[in-house]
Amino acid sequence: MTGSIAAYKIAYLASALKKRHADVHVLMTENATNFINPITFETLTGNKCLIDTFDRNFQYSVEHVALAKRADVVLVAPASANVIGKLANGIADDMLTTTILACPCKKWISPAMNHNMYHNPIVQDNIQKLERFGYGIIPPATGMLANGDIGDGRMPEETVLLEYLLREIAYPKDLAGKNNQEVSEMLRGQVGTSFKLKVQRPGTEKPLDFDIVRRSIQLPFIPYYTVLDNNIGYINLSTFSGNPSKEFKQAFLDLKKRGMTSLVIDLRNNGGGLLDESIEIANFFLPRGKTLVTTKGKIKQASNTYKTLREPLDLEIPLAVLVNGGTASSSEILAGSLQDLDRAVIIGNRTFGKGLVQTTRPLPYGGTMKLTTSKYYIPSGRCVQAIDYKHRNEDGSVGRIPDSLTTVFHTAAGREVRDGGGVTPDIAVKQEKLPNILFYLVNDNLIFNYATDYCLKHPTIPSAEKFEITDADYADFKTMVKKADFKYDQQTEKMLKNLKEMAEFEGYLTDASKEFEALEKKLSHNLDRDLDHFSKDIKSMIAVEIIKRYYFQRGSIIQQLKDDDDLKEAVKILTAPEKYKEMLTAPAVTSMSLQQRKETAPVFLSTATRANEHVYDEIV
Repeated sequence: MTGSIAAYKIAYLASALKKRHADVHVLMTENATNFINPITFETLTGNKCLIDTFDRNFQYSVEHVALAKRADVVLVAPASANVIGKLANGIADDMLTTTILACPCKKWISPAMNHNMYHNPIVQDNIQKLERFGYGIIPPATGMLANGDIGDGRMPEETVLLEYLLREIAYPKDLAGKNNQEVSEMLRGQVGTSFKLKVQRPGTEKPLDFDIVRRSIQLPFIPYYTVLDNNIGYINLSTFSGNPSKEFKQAFLDLKKRGMTSLVIDLRNNGGGLLDESIEIANFFLPRGKTLVTTKGKIKQASNTYKTLREPLDLEIPLAVLVNGGTASSSEILAGSLQDLDRAVIIGNRTFGKGLVQTTRPLPYGGTMKLTTSKYYIPSGRCVQAIDYKHRNEDGSVGRIPDSLTTVFHTAAGREVRDGGGVTPDIAVKQEKLPNILFYLVNDNLIFNYATDYCLKHPTIPSAEKFEITDADYADFKTMVKKADFKYDQQTEKMLKNLKEMAEFEGYLTDASKEFEALEKKLSHNLDRDLDHFSKDIKSMIAVEIIKRYYFQRGSIIQQLKDDDDLKEAVKILTAPEKYKEMLTAPAVTSMSLQQRKETAPVFLSTATRANEHVYDEIV
């Protein structure tokens, strides 16, 4: 980097390269330090910024050639007329020019100077000379220059420089042995750029070549919707980012045409997104003018009220909403609003509990800070925030709000609901724990590899609705597992070992030795027994892995719904109209009239607000 007013832009470039796991070293001329402090680059890159040729703290030898040998590419940006002249004529009188002349790799020059200086015949001659010597020249951009003149000579945008570097270092890379995250990081890049991918696919003798053009990929907002038995509609809503309300409306109207008389909305593992989209979808089932969300912060600008603005699609259709611990943010607003207004029965497990409004603020060099500015309050007056940032655990981690500190609120019909822990479902469904052996089968890629072999042998399979793993298929899988010398930990064996050690420590082992021996025999490692005992769960996982090879995300959802306890509960309640109405009605009040209970509700809101007013300014 040389002395130019454009020097500050290179901080962004260094940061962008570092995020792509590049080892970035910055060399500066003395003049460049007048425009940006070397400490900035040392912080961004984690490497010492080099200026003095004879710096004794230089982490390599004084022989700067050591750094030159390591470089894959060199970029001089901004490149002043002075440094361009030195390099063109072989002058090496500082760390920057000395190192560059010693580099055998490709070198790129990005001229940045006054328009007239750039077009000076001497400067142009030096640039042409560098090109003859194999240097790459990045054409300067046209625009307003530092002195107010309009013309070419300004350094291009940092993103342009980044693309030059990325193209230069796009040499073949071996991805063998890399995990998914590492492969993803190496394949990512700017939208519109391309790369060649060579894949060794099972069942093919030679590697396959693919030309990949990077694009911004939007997964389906609604990966699957259908009409189940008993004319029950089902819509899987995966996110609130983008514009899912449009697709949701289309899916809903299509299901109505197909005879739907009730609806299940699946919000499980929906991490949220845009608040407006959540309100828009709620508005499909709620009257115009209903207050759904209120945001409250320390400053007036952070406080807003959001109401339904349109005429609804359907005010009468029975609704069931599926939620779990992965249901968060805007998803909780939709589920919580429908619960507070007694418009839907919520089924599943308690939601995540994210009730904070976060505003992003840009930071220098491509950074971003999220600042919590307010909290969400849904129609009953409660906040779903579950994490207490003010009170932390002994180890410094944030804690959950205990049940003893939560407050009772009431729905529109007078049903009791609580704050401080996400949205608690009206019907809680016990989550079955997956067997320990299944974790190891997935982790060791045995299910993945079996699915791959299966697909090679079966060009086609039945529809996702009809496909199933046969006993013969499972027998083949068990054979493969045994040949793989599969090992896994049994929790019972671990616990028995710990118990035995504790019994020995406390002096009980001698008297209980026979009992321990009997338990060890009964709980001994038995792969055949575990594969048979947990065959239902293992078969289901195998089926999901196979189906998504043919029918992708949609097929995976169909398979998982075949034995879904949450969905079973939803179907049960939607096929029992009287029970459905009862669930959305408050129980009879004996000590206080319903009207009195409604009148006391604002007191709880006020109490909850005061109790939590200090967490608004937490930075997340």
